[in-house]
Amino acid sequence: MRLSECAPGQGGRIAKVEGDDAIGQRLMEMGLIEGVDVKVVRIAPLGDPIEIEVQHYKLSLRKSEAQRVELAP
Repeated sequence: MRLSECAPGQGGRIAKVEGDDAIGQRLMEMGLIEGVDVKVVRIAPLGDPIEIEVQHYKLSLRKSEAQRVELAP
């Protein structure tokens, strides 16, 4: 399951962050690393951006960025 597919209140443990480019690196620098729990807080009315909670703080991600984050089953 991808982070972009989660509804508000859903989440899980990060299994993988895809991409060796600048965006993938930036996501990992913001704390989105393997083994960390993440939860979707809310989604904007048009579906973009997505507010998430990770390591006791909140982030807003574009849907395309959230698509790169794979959650463990």
